[in-house]
Amino acid sequence: MPMLLDDTRFLLTRATSTLRRMLASLRTRGLSQTLERVHQRLGSQLARRAPAQPLWLPASQPFAPFAVPTSDAPQASIVIPVYGQLQMTLDCLRALAAQPPQLSIEIIVVDDGSPDDTAQVLPQVEGLHYHLRARNGGFIAACNDGAALARGEFIIFLNNDTLPQPGWLEALLATFTTHPDTGLAGAKLVYPDGRLQEAGGVVFADGSAWNYGRFDSPDDPRYTYVREADYLSGAAVAIPRALFNRIGGFDTRFAPAYYEDTDLAFAVRAAGLKTRYQPASVVVHREGATAGTDEKTGVKAYQVRNAVVFAEKWRTALAGQFAEREAPSPASLHAKQRQILVIDTLTPKADRDSGSLRLVNLMQLLQAEGAHVCFVAADAAFVPEYTPALLSLGIEVWHAPFIKRFPQFFKAHGKRFDVVMLSRHYVGDQFVPLVRRHAPQARVIFDTVDLHYLRERRGAETSGDALMRKQSHATQALELAVMRASDTTLVVSPVEREELAREAPDVKVEILSNLHQLGGAGAAFEARRDLLFVGGFHHPPNVDAVQWFADEVFARVRAQLPDVQFHIVGIDPPPQVQRLATQPGIIVHGHVPDLLPLLEGSRIALAPLRYGAGVKGKINQAMAHGLPVVATTMAVEGMHLRDGVDVLVGDTPEAFADAVARLYGDGALWQALATHGLANVQQHFSLDAARATVRRVFFDDAP
Repeated sequence: MPMLLDDTRFLLTRATSTLRRMLASLRTRGLSQTLERVHQRLGSQLARRAPAQPLWLPASQPFAPFAVPTSDAPQASIVIPVYGQLQMTLDCLRALAAQPPQLSIEIIVVDDGSPDDTAQVLPQVEGLHYHLRARNGGFIAACNDGAALARGEFIIFLNNDTLPQPGWLEALLATFTTHPDTGLAGAKLVYPDGRLQEAGGVVFADGSAWNYGRFDSPDDPRYTYVREADYLSGAAVAIPRALFNRIGGFDTRFAPAYYEDTDLAFAVRAAGLKTRYQPASVVVHREGATAGTDEKTGVKAYQVRNAVVFAEKWRTALAGQFAEREAPSPASLHAKQRQILVIDTLTPKADRDSGSLRLVNLMQLLQAEGAHVCFVAADAAFVPEYTPALLSLGIEVWHAPFIKRFPQFFKAHGKRFDVVMLSRHYVGDQFVPLVRRHAPQARVIFDTVDLHYLRERRGAETSGDALMRKQSHATQALELAVMRASDTTLVVSPVEREELAREAPDVKVEILSNLHQLGGAGAAFEARRDLLFVGGFHHPPNVDAVQWFADEVFARVRAQLPDVQFHIVGIDPPPQVQRLATQPGIIVHGHVPDLLPLLEGSRIALAPLRYGAGVKGKINQAMAHGLPVVATTMAVEGMHLRDGVDVLVGDTPEAFADAVARLYGDGALWQALATHGLANVQQHFSLDAARATVRRVFFDDAP
């Protein structure tokens, strides 16, 4: 009965919130654009699941000569130890040949004295570096021999009973770029029937180990994010060659085989680096094809013996492992970290809007401070490109079909979270009751993103719309109610904090503004040209801004700068923005995936906003790349910017046009604004600037 009540209350609140937002959209965007947004959201709901990725399983074939990729200057050396099982080896090599990695590699097969035709057949594979050992020494000896022959920056140890899937190596090595403190990276291992074999391993205090996720769905959110692991199966791992040599390779105490991969992971951590499971690297592993599965006979019996050797060697390190041998879960795997749940309306798209960029940077800052971050979108959608981007950062993301009902999700997971952050008031309105019921221990943080009621009120004042003004009052009542139901409210500027000090003095408010990584200075003044506006067009103030500039300001600019062009960049420009491209000198680009060339090649960024709230990411983004800005007073509100020092400000068409023309022709002024703009971002809007606030809000347990 309680779950039924939770479901009913949640669905009613969501329906009411959706209706309220549709009515608001009708007032600000009109019928056609509102219907388009509804269509997009419905499409997202219908395509919420991750696209099915069938395994690539090439059929075994009798031997005929073929070639494998090779390079004289390999970035990666793939070492494959073999002992018999020629057909398995050929299948693996053919897989590497048919779907070659998009980077330079060499493939080294170390034959440990195979009793079959391996020595006669493999030398016929063109491009293969074949090495026959003088005598059989076991898996560890073969791997160490292969590593000694390797020339690449990275060594990849790959079992011969594997079928690497397309893109496996690129994803595996990307771990070292995305997470520079990685010393060892391991692939997601799956059975040929599609079940998960291992998503990294867990080691308990007695030295025993657990293959995390065994026999589960490989798409389960528990197994799809980059994660530190106690050990990684040696069936498919990558390690920098210099590091492997520094730690002495595989420890021969574990010869001929077993526990050497677990020992390697512990040695990497002892060297001060991390071992990470990389789920985007998928390798089919026909487990036990070479050594079998019986731990009482053959080579497999060494697994039992070596468990004792391992436990003795790493006795001190094992004291910090979990003592109880029970099924691991995200709750237990991250029990030593602060676990933070973040819920927003949609999956953030950091290259498309400043709110998404701020959220992604905040989650990364939380990780840098030691937290484990779990993200859930209120639509529970898996978004191709953007959900995987979060997973690659090590953010645990839950989505359909693994979330069926949010009350169920909170009942299963609520008790593990120390903090729950809810972004936007309509998300908070829906989820606060669930959080309070199922995660009573969690601190609830309400992230306004911007004060929606303030933006609506200013929009009403600009347009003279009385109904929109009334709507802003309703939004204010709802927004303040969510604040009072939360422990802390985040705003992005001192202006908004002052607004809440007047309207809701009982609410605890903290400023957490936009978060930006500093870019480079870009091209010099003389090499730059034209004007740039960047802003998503789901946001009505951006639509109004470019229309006002195009209709009221641009002709005045062109009168002084006849050849200058105005570039408009932003997702989903509506018809009234697209029509601006008919005016001479105006180019409407729509969404531009890589903004860097425009940011580093334009001469001036524009922020001609007439209403809005919060802090303007378009200004931060431009200044973070050394691009000076001309803006309105509304646009620079709460951003610590000084007219004539960090930015030029104009509020009338004449003043705005004159500021653009002045800055466009004055190299000294341009350089001064570029320098001061970068300093402003560093001081007020960088990750370092936000670190103290993040620690206080998310990590300080004091009341």
